[in-house]
Amino acid sequence: MSNESFSKAGAPAVNFRRGPGAGFVAVPEKAQNQTATVKRFMEYLLSEKILLAAMLLCVLLAAVASVAAPAFQSRAVDVIVSGEYSKLYGYLLMMLLMFLVLSAASYLQGFVGALLSKRIITGIRTGLFDRIMHLPVGYVDSHSRGDLISRMTNDADNIANTISMSLGTLFSAVITLTATVSMMLWFSVPLTVCSCVTIVFTLILTKIMTKYMRRYFVRRQELLGELNGRVEETVTNYRTVAAYGLQSEALAAFEDTSDRLKKTGIIAEIIGSMMGPVMNTLNNITFLIVAVCGGYLAMHGSITVGVISAFIIYSKQMSRPVNELAQIYSQIQTALAGAERIFGVMDETSEDSAGEDLPEDVKGVIEFRNVNFSYVPGSPVISDFSLRIGAGRKIALVGATGSGKTTVINLLLRFYEADSGEITVDGRNIRDISLKSLRDSIGIVLQDTVLFSGSVKDNLAYALTSEPDESEIERAARLSNTDVIIEQLPHGLDTMLEDAGARLSAGQRQLFAICRAFLSYPRILILDEATSSVDTRTEKHIQEAMVSLMKDRTSLIIAHRLSTIMDADEIIVMEQGRIVERGRHEELLSAGGRYSELYRTQYAGLGT
Repeated sequence: MSNESFSKAGAPAVNFRRGPGAGFVAVPEKAQNQTATVKRFMEYLLSEKILLAAMLLCVLLAAVASVAAPAFQSRAVDVIVSGEYSKLYGYLLMMLLMFLVLSAASYLQGFVGALLSKRIITGIRTGLFDRIMHLPVGYVDSHSRGDLISRMTNDADNIANTISMSLGTLFSAVITLTATVSMMLWFSVPLTVCSCVTIVFTLILTKIMTKYMRRYFVRRQELLGELNGRVEETVTNYRTVAAYGLQSEALAAFEDTSDRLKKTGIIAEIIGSMMGPVMNTLNNITFLIVAVCGGYLAMHGSITVGVISAFIIYSKQMSRPVNELAQIYSQIQTALAGAERIFGVMDETSEDSAGEDLPEDVKGVIEFRNVNFSYVPGSPVISDFSLRIGAGRKIALVGATGSGKTTVINLLLRFYEADSGEITVDGRNIRDISLKSLRDSIGIVLQDTVLFSGSVKDNLAYALTSEPDESEIERAARLSNTDVIIEQLPHGLDTMLEDAGARLSAGQRQLFAICRAFLSYPRILILDEATSSVDTRTEKHIQEAMVSLMKDRTSLIIAHRLSTIMDADEIIVMEQGRIVERGRHEELLSAGGRYSELYRTQYAGLGT
């Protein structure tokens, strides 16, 4: 196994390094402080003050209407009992008005809640995606991509559903409960006290059950992220799975994670669904208490029949928000668990992109001075590495797999920071150069080509900040021998690549990547096995085109095919993160050292 792919302790592999680093599943996170999560979420909520105020107004109107209607009903019952029918129609009209207000306010509450949900979740998703785009490469490599996607989709959807459906219910429950209890106290204090007896038991049971609910809902979200990561990894690398006939093993691994998710989800839902029945039982007991105590007080003349009628409705109305709070609690817990996971990513430290820009006339002088690096402390990958590359020179890095070649490139691009030593470009420490300026000056052609869903033209011009002329693209295509492939496509440069160009051959994809490098015309060029996926004839044409591309540009080449770097100005032979030989092709062959061994082994057909 390559030292570049893993350290002895399992260090993550970077995004373009060959190895299974991208498939790692993140270690389940511990839930953060719930109070801190709620406080953080409130910042997003309060950023939409107008919509929030509109929702509260709708909730308030609905609550007023819902508590006023029973009061008018109480008066209507009393006038019927007393025979004052002339007043009955007025009370009935007021009851109808309250029902209409309640219906309108409830509708507007749902509309405003949906709008509020979309605006807030858009802000959260944008903030999360922005942070992901600025995370260090090492973080992305050491976490499951599926888990990150799960936070962007499942966790965010849970928050959106809670805002649109549960937030209004939460406000309504609190306001309605407060208003209802106030009206009950106004009608009869003794009967109100009797009605609230069961609230104490409700609070005790809720506290006990929620302690277990939170634990299982957080774990369920973690397992969902793990499951998504496993699916993403298997589908992305399905060719490898199929080639080795490991479909059954992949299915078994999926079923194991899915089974753990199922068991955790069942327990979470059982505990969550128990809240409703428990609350209903307590509410029925409350209704019985109101009926018995109300009848007793009415017999002694303390209250009227109309008050009992109102209290029966109020007791139900008081139990409704309590039930709603119990029923939405599980959803709120799920949303908070998702918010914790999202905020966990958003709190990660971004790449340090600050620094000065390189001048436009970058010469491309690169120097490594006593550089040391390890993915895990105590397991060095690069040791005391020193190398100076003059402007416009063509330098090749060779060595056995795991010798540290690609890690050198990672350090130059600042995908990882060196533990010690210094790396400079034109005499300036790359730590003092802004990431954008540094990476804009470097063109990369990798063995594992990355294309995106979109047109061929968009893919070729991906690294450019301005729209290129079509003639410029055609020129780059001719230089890279890509024009033949483009001409064979149904719509030429406007052909859409579906599934990131999955229908193209590996060689065609690599030619597109080489054309992209031609089009960006960087001062520094990095070629990491750039011709490994093309046939020998195409490789020869590409090498000829590379001569013009690399002219007057500093070129750093990583190659296993030693035939591709025979004309390099200097060949650097690496072993265990150190330079063991350096010189031109003929010099190193005649020296009979490590390079000569690699060369003879390769051409003997034994491979490296």
